[in-house]
Amino acid sequence: MAKALEGVRILDMTHVQSGPTCTQLLAWFGADVLKVERPGVGDATRGQLRDLPDVDSLYFTMLNHNKRSITLNTKTESGRAIFERLIEECDVLVENFAPGALDRMGFSWERIQEINPRIIYASVKGFGPGPYEDCKVYENVAQCTGGSASTTGFDDGPPLVTGAQIGDSGTGLHLALGIVTALYHREHSGLGQRVTCAMQDGVLNLCRVKLRDQQRLAHGPLREYPQYPNGTFGSAVPRSGNASGGGQPGWVVRTKGWETDPNAYIYVITQAAAFPGLARAIGREDWLEDPEWNTPEARLPKLDRVFGEIERWTMTRDKFEIMAILNPLNVPCGPILSIEELALEPSLRATGTVVEVDHPARGKYLSVGNPIKLSESPSDVQRSPLLGEHTTEIMRDVLGYGDAEIEAARREGAIGSEDSEKAAA
Repeated sequence: MAKALEGVRILDMTHVQSGPTCTQLLAWFGADVLKVERPGVGDATRGQLRDLPDVDSLYFTMLNHNKRSITLNTKTESGRAIFERLIEECDVLVENFAPGALDRMGFSWERIQEINPRIIYASVKGFGPGPYEDCKVYENVAQCTGGSASTTGFDDGPPLVTGAQIGDSGTGLHLALGIVTALYHREHSGLGQRVTCAMQDGVLNLCRVKLRDQQRLAHGPLREYPQYPNGTFGSAVPRSGNASGGGQPGWVVRTKGWETDPNAYIYVITQAAAFPGLARAIGREDWLEDPEWNTPEARLPKLDRVFGEIERWTMTRDKFEIMAILNPLNVPCGPILSIEELALEPSLRATGTVVEVDHPARGKYLSVGNPIKLSESPSDVQRSPLLGEHTTEIMRDVLGYGDAEIEAARREGAIGSEDSEKAAA
């Protein structure tokens, strides 16, 4: 079976996380991703947060699978010529530079269109057009400016950022969708187009239920939030702790071993349809005949007591035992799984969601695999490239340069030395 994006060539000018997330997804689906890096330096994340000396960091390797690396210095005349040839030969250019970086290099969108009218030029930016469009943005800045932080945490505490990289990786996911949509459009129009994803926009898209609640707030208190009915609401959507955002009361409760295990917790939702089974399971069958407890409306002002009783029961069992009891009763619940537990989960290994990759310098390591499964288009995870590993290969096979031309480019410093390629081999 062919991979879904076989035959698509990506000129990858991205670095750090948001852009590489996007291009790695495309590479997993079979696109030929040519990662352009500075000779001798490369993507900054190669050296960030290293756990082993002089070895590409896990930060880099886990964001750059299935790619080929070419080193290129576009400040040289021949480097710019090589870059033009890459634009001619690629279907998509992806970048997440600071605003205006490619324009300053002499490669505006208009110039890129002149070189290759069919190319799709895709960018991650911090903000869209407006007062902040020239500002730099990083993960936590995006979470704060996109609505996530103001609605995360407990009402009596500060705003919080989430451990999920919704600004960087989330925007990379959005950009990947934009790219494949533009590729589909090109099949009909024959022309490329600009694709832009702002990190603020991407975070706000993932916070859409909070924008929903902001509008509902104008018509009365938000009944599914823990501030109702005993607390107060201001003019903006408040932080709601661990409350469920779907209208069904839910909360994190402790399980057996919580005194020593920071993840001995489980999330339980008291869905009305499943409440009788839950009440019987925790030994509170009496609630079912008591009008003080047997309707959602009656329980709403007393949710702290409801979850207190649930927790009294959950603290006598471990989180997986609770899952085994509550799931057959159709009670929605989920254990708090640590990253360690997820790394060891056999089912995630079996589906390729967690994969073991062998790297020539660091040895074997775990990574997240492709989270999107297609029935007829396989994807696999291949190791990340060493810096400049495929420079000669790309120059010769993709751009059609001869050996003498490649050597001349090396002498000018347009591409990196051959030593890095030999080291990779």
